Amino acid sequence: MWDALSMAATSPAPVTLVLGDEELLADRAVSAVVAAAREVDPGLELHDLLGGKVEPGQVSGLTSPSLFGDGAAIVIRSAQDLGKDVIAEVVKYTARPAEGIVLVLAHPGGVKGKALVDGVKKAGAQVVTVSKITKAGERLDFVKGEIRRAGRTIAPDAAQALVDAVGSDLRELAAACSQLAFDTPADRKGIDAAAVARYYRGRAEVTGFTVADAAVEGRLADALEQLRWALGTGVAPVLLVSALAGGLRSLAKVGGAPRNLRGGQLASHLGMPPWKVDRVRRQLGGWRPDGIARAIQAVAEADEQVKGGGADPAYALEHAVQTIVASRSTTR
Repeated sequence: MWDALSMAATSPAPVTLVLGDEELLADRAVSAVVAAAREVDPGLELHDLLGGKVEPGQVSGLTSPSLFGDGAAIVIRSAQDLGKDVIAEVVKYTARPAEGIVLVLAHPGGVKGKALVDGVKKAGAQVVTVSKITKAGERLDFVKGEIRRAGRTIAPDAAQALVDAVGSDLRELAAACSQLAFDTPADRKGIDAAAVARYYRGRAEVTGFTVADAAVEGRLADALEQLRWALGTGVAPVLLVSALAGGLRSLAKVGGAPRNLRGGQLASHLGMPPWKVDRVRRQLGGWRPDGIARAIQAVAEADEQVKGGGADPAYALEHAVQTIVASRSTTR
């Protein structure tokens, strides 16, 4: 899997099929192909489409030679939802791709849209497989790879401790690795188990993300319960503040996005994976711009207090959570 991702990033084929249901890795594979294509042609135009919205003839139109010779990258997400006519069009194109065009198809696997998968494979598309990570060893390899991407190293027992503390969700593991690499002093030779324990000791399913989701969704009792448990089991206050801030920034980004953008185009505009855009859009119910602004200010104050400006980080965090929930126009 990792070799396939590297291959896609360094030598993008005219047509690449990203196959698998691990959303984080699929999004990264798509981004890697587009980034590699832009290395070759910095002026590349990006068309980010959602399978169910692609009309017959649209792919042919986008892949037609430009009068000005401009290149283009065409990304079709949820390709399993393409119609039969469009599938036939894509398969035909894959057999004779146009110069200067990079087509990326993201398909989760499974029976739906299998004709597309079989057709483009036979026609010569490059295949990048990103299957679900289910084995413990693969999760440890993922953690080590994420830390390496951040320019650091991690001891084997530390990697295991991080998985035990954060859980198996790759999105949360990736965020935890990034935060851990940032928070651990760079003058240390590597990240050890003590560093992981200092920041992530506690119940695996209780993370800053859990607290943040409950808060922005207006579930005050749940948010406070999760917050107190996290603090009581050793989760660092600075990580909880970071998660709250991240949740509110996502609300602001999605809420302020142009209304005419949908699906993959919206995700591309925001620089967020489609799954996250969908999740944040659901969380936006009950929020107005002034409420988001008040909540962000409350988290900024909590951030100052947990970093030394206040005597009681737990109180600062509880107050921030209460303010976030109160800043919604409606609560549940």
